[in-house]
Amino acid sequence: MVFDHIGFNVKNFARSKTFYLQALAPLGIGVLMQDDRSAMIGRQHEGALWFGAYGTPATPVHIAFATQSREQVRQFHAAALAAGGKDNGAPGLRPDYHANYYGAYVLDPDGHNLEAVCHLPE
Repeated sequence: MVFDHIGFNVKNFARSKTFYLQALAPLGIGVLMQDDRSAMIGRQHEGALWFGAYGTPATPVHIAFATQSREQVRQFHAAALAAGGKDNGAPGLRPDYHANYYGAYVLDPDGHNLEAVCHLPE
């Protein structure tokens, strides 16, 4: 991993925390630390994602999460939609990127574009 953590603002911390924990559970991502206005989520000993309610969210960001399988991509997409996310690209191959690029996209409650991607063949 090339970064330690990335952070951004959300409008409603409780809503976002619930969404992210449900959407990212299939990827083994959970809370690493938190306080009453922010949380850092990820997997131990990897880069982490920090979000908090510290002001107006800026322009939406795109965040892609690496998976170990195409099934995890499908599970992420289903979990994120069940958590209230908006579909922004169903699970499938994206051959414009490369032959095995398999991804899915969901917008979070603040319009941030989340992606789960697998670079491995089926």
